[in-house]
Amino acid sequence: MYAPILEMHLDKVTENARRLCDFCRERGVELSFVTKGVSGLPEVIRAVRAGGITSFADSRMKNIIAAKTAMPDLRYLLIRIPALDEVEEVVRWADWSLQSQIETIRAISDAALRQGKVHPIVLMIDVGDLREGVFGMDQLEEIVPQIKACRGVELMGLGTNVGCYGSILPSVANTEILVKLRDHLNEKYGFHITTLSGGATCVLKLLEEGTLPAGINHLRVGEAILYGEDTDGNRFLEGYHTDAFLFKAQVVELKRKPSVPIGERGRDCLGNTPEYPDRGVRLRAICAAGKQDVAWAALTPLLPGAFLLGASSDHLIVDVEDCAGQVKVGDYLTFRCGYMAVLDATTSAYVQRRIVKD
Repeated sequence: MYAPILEMHLDKVTENARRLCDFCRERGVELSFVTKGVSGLPEVIRAVRAGGITSFADSRMKNIIAAKTAMPDLRYLLIRIPALDEVEEVVRWADWSLQSQIETIRAISDAALRQGKVHPIVLMIDVGDLREGVFGMDQLEEIVPQIKACRGVELMGLGTNVGCYGSILPSVANTEILVKLRDHLNEKYGFHITTLSGGATCVLKLLEEGTLPAGINHLRVGEAILYGEDTDGNRFLEGYHTDAFLFKAQVVELKRKPSVPIGERGRDCLGNTPEYPDRGVRLRAICAAGKQDVAWAALTPLLPGAFLLGASSDHLIVDVEDCAGQVKVGDYLTFRCGYMAVLDATTSAYVQRRIVKD
């Protein structure tokens, strides 16, 4: 039965992991590899472990439970603020978690006490990206005494996140906030906060430049290891493999057509109104894969001259006019994958996964 293919070159993942692990360890920074980008696939986790990384993170309890069932010795951080309905699972399966809401922290504490545990937490601080986290000193001073009263949790760290919702880039100023707040909370409340989790792949640029504030000693990294890419910083990481994941889909139609759709226009299948540049009549290949399989905007065709025009739920549409007759029906077109492409492809039930030995 036909299915588009996600090729996984795991030797390249191991090499990326080893390179980044060594780089960060030399600078006193621990890495947690974020497994959500590959839906927690055990074979990818093993490849990253082979590169020396021993801490893992995910946003979905289902992924954490599956991974720790397969590999019970894994140390896992939950990186999405949990729902109240999953606090028992969080305490049972996650070794530590990011938190920002006192109602949830109380529920985590109660669950931990029922299970005979003390659950370590990292309090998230919103430094401007406006996603999760305590915002401003008033909110911090309100929540911290309440956390101190929760006997089932230990405030072991502070964390922050940028680049995901508000597209704010990490800076010396916004990461240094964690250092100042750690010192304030340790002195005023008698905490022993030891972990400062400064963010994700985009923070690596500060580490490379030697400007990451002293005290930031933990990062939650996925795409640097998997794709050798810093999407927020709009760059590839020098010396890293960027082609560890390739998406392959078969050409099912090959015809010359105009570049601009003809007739009265409404919205596309997702309710959007895209623009179509007029490039004249062009040779177009339709591949048997679509938005239900993969995030098409995170794909880059590897065939020189090919240009990915767009996608419907079931089809990828590729301009192959400039490919010198290299494409025929039945061929597989190969695409480099970015973060969202692999996230979708490993989630989809319609994509075949294949491990390739290089």
